[in-house]
Amino acid sequence: MAQNENNSSRIVFAAILAIFVYGVIAAMLGVLLASFKLTPEQNGNIALAQAIGMIIASLSAGPIIDKQGKKLALLTSLGLIAVSLFLLRGATGYEMQMLWVFTLGLGGGILVTAANALAGDVNEAQRASTLNFLNLFFGLGGMATPLIAAYIVGNDPQMLCLLAAVLAAVTLVVHFTTPMPGPKGGAGGAAVPIGELASQPSLWLFAGFLFLYVAAEIGVWNWLAQLLESRGTDAKAAQGIVGSGFAFGILVGRVVVSRILIKIPASTVLLASAALMLVTTYLLLQTTDPSMAWGTVFAAGIAMAPVFPTTLGMVGDAFPRGTATAMGFVITFGWVGLAVSSRIIGALGGSDPKQLPTALLVLPAASALMVVIMLVLRAITPNK
Repeated sequence: MAQNENNSSRIVFAAILAIFVYGVIAAMLGVLLASFKLTPEQNGNIALAQAIGMIIASLSAGPIIDKQGKKLALLTSLGLIAVSLFLLRGATGYEMQMLWVFTLGLGGGILVTAANALAGDVNEAQRASTLNFLNLFFGLGGMATPLIAAYIVGNDPQMLCLLAAVLAAVTLVVHFTTPMPGPKGGAGGAAVPIGELASQPSLWLFAGFLFLYVAAEIGVWNWLAQLLESRGTDAKAAQGIVGSGFAFGILVGRVVVSRILIKIPASTVLLASAALMLVTTYLLLQTTDPSMAWGTVFAAGIAMAPVFPTTLGMVGDAFPRGTATAMGFVITFGWVGLAVSSRIIGALGGSDPKQLPTALLVLPAASALMVVIMLVLRAITPNK
C-alpha cells in the first residue's frame, strides 16, 4: 500500500512538472518575438509555425500514447522542447528561428496531450477535479515566464531559453525515473482507430466546444488591452489589467472548481462556465473604467478557468477506450481556435479601434454557442 501511494505521489509530481513546463513555453513566444526583430508578417508566420507544430503533434500523439504508453510521449516531448530551446538561443536567421519554434510547437503539443492523459490517470473517479488542480500549474508557469524575463534575466532571450531548456531537461530526468503505468489495454484505453472515434458525434461536439473556448480565451489575451487603450486607458495599465486580473482569475477559478467538481457533475460546471463567459465577455466590451475592467476580466477568468481541463476530463470519461487519442483530437481543435482567433477578429475590423468593440462580439457569440453545445452534450452523454 505504501509503495502504491509513493508511486502515485511521484506520478502527481511528474505531471505537475510537465504541466508547469508547458505553461512556461506557452508564454515564451510573446517574450521572444520582440528579440527576433522581425517584421509583423514574419512574427505572424513564426507564431503560425508554432501553432501548426502543436496541431500536428496533438493529432498524432494520442494514438501513440494509447498504444505505447505515456512515458515515451513525455520523454520525446521534453527532449524536443529542451533541444529546440537550446538551439533557438543561437538561431539568428528567420528560417532557423521558424524551424526551432515549429519544433518547440511539436514538443509542446505532445506534452500537453501526454501530461493531461497522465494527470487523468491519477484519480479516474475524480478526473475533472484532478485535471483542474494540476492545470493550475500551467497558469503558474505562464505567469513565471514574463516575471523571470523581466526581473531575473533582464529580458535576455538567450538566458531565458537556456533556463527553460534546463527545466525541460530536469523534468525529462524526473519522468525517466518515475514508474508510470503502461498502455491500459483492453477496455481501459487501447489504441483505437481515429476513424472509429470520429464516428461518435460527441467527439465532434467536444472538439467544437474546445475550439470556441480557446478562441474566446485567446481573444481576451490578445485584444482586451487594445480595447482598453482605445478607450483611454494607459497602455501599461491596460496590459496590467489583462496580465493580473485575467490570469489571477483563472488561477483562483481552478483552485475553487477542483473542489466543486468533487460533488457537482462536470457537464453542469461547464454549462455554468459557458453561461458566465457569455455574461462576463459581453460586460467586458461595455467597460470603460479601469477598475471595473479589472473586476470584470477577473470574473471572466474565473468563468473560463475550468473549461479546458474539465472538458478533457469529460472526454476521458466518455472515451475509456482510446482516451489519449480522443483527448488529442479535441485538443487539436483547441489549437486551431488559437491559430484562427485573432485572424477572425482582425478580419471583422479588429484593426480599427472604432470597429474593435463590434469585432470582439465574437467572444460572447462563441460563449453562446458553447452553451448550446453543452446542452446537447448533456443530452447525449451518459455519464454527466
